[in-house]
Amino acid sequence: MTTATPPDLRDPAQLLTALPYLIGFRPAKSVVLLGHRNPGNAPGLILRGELPRREHRARQARALAQRFAAGCHVGLTLVIVGGRRRPGKPPPHAGFLDELVRALEDSGLPVLHALWTPAIRTGAPWACYRNEECAGTLPDPRSTVMAAAATECGTVAFDSREELEALLAPRSPEALARRADHLSRLASPPWPEATRVNDAASVVSAAFDRQRRGDGPPTDEEAVLLAKALKLPDIRDLCLAMAVPPATTGAREAEHLWLTLVREIPPPERAEPAALLGFSAYLRGDGAFAGMALDNALEAAPGHVLASLLRRVLDSGTPPEVIHGLAAAAAGPLAGFGLDPADIDIGQAA
Repeated sequence: MTTATPPDLRDPAQLLTALPYLIGFRPAKSVVLLGHRNPGNAPGLILRGELPRREHRARQARALAQRFAAGCHVGLTLVIVGGRRRPGKPPPHAGFLDELVRALEDSGLPVLHALWTPAIRTGAPWACYRNEECAGTLPDPRSTVMAAAATECGTVAFDSREELEALLAPRSPEALARRADHLSRLASPPWPEATRVNDAASVVSAAFDRQRRGDGPPTDEEAVLLAKALKLPDIRDLCLAMAVPPATTGAREAEHLWLTLVREIPPPERAEPAALLGFSAYLRGDGAFAGMALDNALEAAPGHVLASLLRRVLDSGTPPEVIHGLAAAAAGPLAGFGLDPADIDIGQAA
């Protein structure tokens, strides 16, 4: 998965302990590629993959290198997480690392640094592949600068990918079954054509009001109306625009609502909030969660246009700011969703 990275993680131990905050979960048995853009210390992209079996090393290396082809990177830092180092031997998975270095250099991307650790935990050893004297032990991740910054902005690092993915699981399969039956009998949007967009916007606005009051999950009727509202192109465009600027109050509230609705709306209608969730997460730099949300959307509705487009953009390693204009282009009068105008500033950079 890809995500934007902060620029000042030059210390290897700090960088390694920051990985859970950068990709959203604690990587295990993973290879992580951190891109550097021009100038060399500018933020780049992160890509995480599974450590391959020996017979799949070359193919995995080529696939990972191709994902960086679309970006404007001047080099990369590679991190291997997993394996046990034998005394007097180099860090494990050196053969795969060599394959990856060759694949990247064939694409004109030099590897600036290569690190290894068995796990991201306090006291775990770490080492460099190219310098025997470059080694140490990891500090408590909670004591790092990255942890402090993440806590301040409300970022959570999960212990595993599975724990992060569980956020998207349905709250109540029984409720989804009832709502799916209701939606199957509701062929068209339940509002007059002349007032359809305004009526649908009022439904979304009411959902934000319930969320701010902490009223809990929507009723069956509320969930069905929201499912129908999000399928209207005008409403979808307004919802896309709510993702900018990323990480503002309005964007966070919207992402929270989309996450709630992913758990409360059955397929295929679930694809709408899942695609919005993926877009919002991608814009704020959380590529791991964005990928999960987009996969969820495509599972609910294979071929969903917005989710398919965003999945291709994500897979190509495209920086989030490149698609920032998609939200800006969709911007319109957001007062119908009950947002404070101060939360909306399309002119700010992502």
